[in-house]
Amino acid sequence: MQKTALLAAWPLENLGIFKYMLLGPLVGKLVYSRLQGDDDLTSDWCFQLFFITLLRFHLYTWYTNCCNMLFLTRNHRIIQKGVDFDQIDKEWNWDNFIILQALIASLSICMFPHKFANLPVWETKGLIAIVVMHVLVSEPLYYWVHRFLHGNYLFTPYHSFHHSSAVPQPVTVGSTTFLEELLVTSVIGLPILGCCFSGYGSTGVLYGYVLVVDFLRCFGHSNVEIMPHWIFDSCPILKFILYTPTYYSLHHSEMKTNYCLFMPIYDAMWNTLNTNSWILQKKITLDAGKSSRVPDFVFLAHVVDIYSSLHVPFVIRSFATTPYRARLFLLYQWPFAFMSILVMWARSKTFLLSFYKLRGRLHQTWVVPRCGFQYFLPFAREGINKHIEAAILRADKLGVKVISLAALNKNEALNGGGTLFVKKHPNLKVRVVHGNTLTAAVILNEIDQDTVKEVFLTGATSKLGRAIALYLCQRGVRVLMLTLSTERFQKIKEEAPANCQKNLIQVTKYHAAKNCKTWVVGKWITPRQQRWAPSGTHFHQFVVPPILAFRRDCTYGELAAMKLPDDVEELGCCEYTMDRGIVHACHAGGVVHSLEGWTHHEVGALDVDRIDVVWKAALKHGLQPVSSVPK
Repeated sequence: MQKTALLAAWPLENLGIFKYMLLGPLVGKLVYSRLQGDDDLTSDWCFQLFFITLLRFHLYTWYTNCCNMLFLTRNHRIIQKGVDFDQIDKEWNWDNFIILQALIASLSICMFPHKFANLPVWETKGLIAIVVMHVLVSEPLYYWVHRFLHGNYLFTPYHSFHHSSAVPQPVTVGSTTFLEELLVTSVIGLPILGCCFSGYGSTGVLYGYVLVVDFLRCFGHSNVEIMPHWIFDSCPILKFILYTPTYYSLHHSEMKTNYCLFMPIYDAMWNTLNTNSWILQKKITLDAGKSSRVPDFVFLAHVVDIYSSLHVPFVIRSFATTPYRARLFLLYQWPFAFMSILVMWARSKTFLLSFYKLRGRLHQTWVVPRCGFQYFLPFAREGINKHIEAAILRADKLGVKVISLAALNKNEALNGGGTLFVKKHPNLKVRVVHGNTLTAAVILNEIDQDTVKEVFLTGATSKLGRAIALYLCQRGVRVLMLTLSTERFQKIKEEAPANCQKNLIQVTKYHAAKNCKTWVVGKWITPRQQRWAPSGTHFHQFVVPPILAFRRDCTYGELAAMKLPDDVEELGCCEYTMDRGIVHACHAGGVVHSLEGWTHHEVGALDVDRIDVVWKAALKHGLQPVSSVPK
């Protein structure tokens, strides 16, 4: 969008979140009326206007959410691409047009109060009047306004910004310049003014018209074809009365056709109809039951807690594009999140969460419908393993090459780091990967092994703890391994070369690390246990959830992570607390396994000799380490 063009930039864009304060006078008037004892909200136009504005916000938001429920819509999508960060950022202020229209409506009511005062709840003549005016006035007027916006002079400065969204979504409706939104508002507002000025206005008709128009705009921009083709086969005239998402998508992909608002009859009248509209629509609906693109790689994630379950594209799209943090606005969403988790449990299957493309290969994230605390309930283990096993078998059946297990899905006590599934199904074609080799590599490369001579390690006998201890001890680093099990410690010590075994030391108390400034945390530690760390300690960690940053005189590393290569495409959400384009190291480990084409399973105990091999392969493919050590 060219900011220099007249009326291209939005006056609201510099207000940021304070733009919602423009609706403050409506709320103020409503509160004042209540304080004055006016309990008849139905006659208060401030209430009516504020209420319908809220309804419109929710309609666009939830329609977009439904479109991003890939587990429901993946086989109905028209454009098989993901919505990336660039598009989401462009559409960040999509709701400007709703605020603008609310302000224009307020101004109209203030200018002509007698036309909007004391409207009845329903007026049938008003319904007829508003439909006639929409069909005979708004539809053809919108067609020509839209067509002029595609002209040589107006397209680049005004309308090209709307078309820069590669994958239409309901909120793309608001991805417009200020001038074109003024034009669209005028066109759609004419039937409302005509209805009220004719004396046939009613709240029911006005609510209905505004919400139906919004719904149809969401419907057309959804990129999800839900209109069955048999409707048009049985009643061909409907092709010219109501457009479809496919019809609108062709306008985006093949411009100069399909200009209509909702009724293709006007495109047919003025010879701008794309004749492939219903052929493509029929093909998409007939193919809806078939599985679309088979991914090369799948990352099998899980829910960490109830609140973090909201950090997904199909709940709050903009929230999912930023690293997860507990926010106050999530509090009122908790009941919804809890009920959604229950529904997912009841469905008892994995769900497609998101996808991206890398080197022409499709990578998907599936989520196991189990929350973090459940992984630590003994009676829940069997059910969780059944979910994971079902996901692996599903991936094998689809032809997925590699499936990587997220942190708790590969818990040693749960399934031996994935060993359970490989032993149970020895003929698997899909490679099962826990990704811990790269996780260990990331942590080890954060430690300056030339200057650090002593490390305190918790979770020392876990898969990662064992590998980190063995790797460090072979490089002359003294490792204080916190464990109460002498048997496990001795078993790990015996794996080390004889001349390095002296570098592995068993400790059973935290006070043993009171002089060690490098802690590697693989088991959750409390603030009280952190007190034993000397001032200036840095806490590396591979524990989920991360430990609390309790000490102000210490520094805390993030979970081991890597940045995906720069050529990653269609990525539009952050992975838990990670920044954009950054994934957990176990996820990245699966990516490397897939890109390298390795044919072995990576399950169970880590092969310490492969840590450097995997690290070099990751760097070779453009993955970059995300160091969390302060400089």
